[in-house]
Formats: sequence, structure tokens, C-alpha cells
Amino acid sequence: MGTVVVGYVPKPEGEAALHKAVEEAKLRDAKLVVVNSHRGGQEFDADTATQAERDLDAVRKVLDESGVPYDIRQLVRGFEPAEDLISIAEANDADLIVIGLRRRSPVGKLILGSNAQRVLLDAHCPVLAVKAD
Repeated sequence: MGTVVVGYVPKPEGEAALHKAVEEAKLRDAKLVVVNSHRGGQEFDADTATQAERDLDAVRKVLDESGVPYDIRQLVRGFEPAEDLISIAEANDADLIVIGLRRRSPVGKLILGSNAQRVLLDAHCPVLAVKAD
């Protein structure tokens, strides 16, 4: 059984990535590993942690309904999200990484977000980048 790794944030681009990752896991008969990464620090207080847990409960519900075997990793280690995503993908010998991209302004289109760019350039496996509707 292969592995699909998805970077999840509770935003439209994260939801789009999650749904596409479920589709890919079904097509590949693969396990899905959901990575939710926070930098931590003072911004990650008790209220933020509680909200993050609520967000992941909603993800669990979607995944339970999908029937895809899954694992959820919530990381608060002070690393960049791209670093966490790449690390987990390598540790799980992932066949595919799925990330969400947000729409950009004309000037913003000149560069990708730094996390997306890092994943696209440094991943050891194919990366599927999806946009929110």
C-alpha cells in the first residue's frame, strides 16, 4: 500500500488539497497522511490549540466518511510547514504530496508562496498543487 501526504490548513486551499488527496488515495489504494503544521510560539496559545483540534475533528469526520485509511499529524515544533511536510513525506516514503495554493494577485503570481515553492522544489516525490474553487 502506498502513501499520499497532504498539507492541511483550515482554509479553502487546505480543504481543496484534502479533498483531492482523498481522491488520489482512493485511486492509488493508498493510506493518507494529513499534516497540519504550526510554527508554535506565542501565537499558538490555548485558544489556538483548541481551535486547531476542532478543525482536525472536522477533518477526521471527512476522512472517516471517505473510507480511506489515514493518519493525522499535528506538529507544533517551530519548523516551517514545508519542512514538516517534506520530512513526513520522506519518513513515510510517500508516493505523492498534495498541497493547496491560494489565488494570487498579478504581482503575487510572479512568485509562489515560500512554503509551496519549497515543497515543489525539495520534495523527493511528485507534488500535486491544487487551487481552491
